[in-house]
Amino acid sequence: MKVIFYTPPKEAADWLRDFAHAMPEAELREWQPGDDAPADFAVVWRPPREMFTPRAGLRAVFNLGAGVDAILALEREHPGTLPRDAQLIRIEDGGMAPQMAEYVGHAVLRYLRRFDEYDILQAERRWKVLEPHPRETFTVGILGMGVLGSHVARALAPFGMPVRGYSRSPRDIEGVKTYAGEAQFDAFLSGVKVLVNLLPHTPDTHDVLDARVFSKLAHGAYLINVARGAHLVEQDLLDALASGQIAAATLDVFREEPLSANHPFWRQPRITITPHSSALTLRAESVAQVAAKIAALARGESVTGVVDLARGY
Repeated sequence: MKVIFYTPPKEAADWLRDFAHAMPEAELREWQPGDDAPADFAVVWRPPREMFTPRAGLRAVFNLGAGVDAILALEREHPGTLPRDAQLIRIEDGGMAPQMAEYVGHAVLRYLRRFDEYDILQAERRWKVLEPHPRETFTVGILGMGVLGSHVARALAPFGMPVRGYSRSPRDIEGVKTYAGEAQFDAFLSGVKVLVNLLPHTPDTHDVLDARVFSKLAHGAYLINVARGAHLVEQDLLDALASGQIAAATLDVFREEPLSANHPFWRQPRITITPHSSALTLRAESVAQVAAKIAALARGESVTGVVDLARGY
């Protein structure tokens, strides 16, 4: 069994060491330019197009992350990049779900208890008690109910705030009111006080966080974007903050990363910025998951996490 591997060089050595330990029976090699020798499986993160062209006989491509938008962008720009018969398989969780629940939970509770406003009062040396938002109307809406979104929804439900979830196809999660499909999108948005974006990035979801969506939320709503920067129309957010339709935003992802020093988000006190750190792919969990799936495929078994190329996730 031959496995080729690619990540940015800075991280490659540690991943290769762990994969070699997890799959001692495999012939594992790091891809180098010009390597078009046969391989059964590829394990990658943001690979160059040349890694797949030409590449006959590849059975599956494992993406070291939940988001496969970078690989699918290569396929859209250069159709035929992905080997025709190879499955594209994403990481499912990889240790990210608890981290994401912590990050989103912290941001939601920070807004519920108005700690973000206390930060401003402290900077101004003002002693003032602020009433918390009413819990019963502090509706949290989660866009995207995959592995991460469902975990976040379950983590938030016990706090007693109304929690909604939106997905392309129906979901059934205890304690969460769910909506599905385009016909229910506006009903999902209506009256939401905290909008959490965990959608996959596809052509259909590009620029989804725009002025129209913001206008459907409760006045003075909050935005938490932990999916992709390309989901957000940046000027629409700035305009919504200026009008008060959006009270504040927590952003972990951006169209340009690292965020440039002159970006207007840095100068907006009601935007909290973190450097794409809401949920990191944990190497040990991811290696174990990929190794187990490669072994299953080698035995002729099916695996989960297979990406529908037409849907983009």
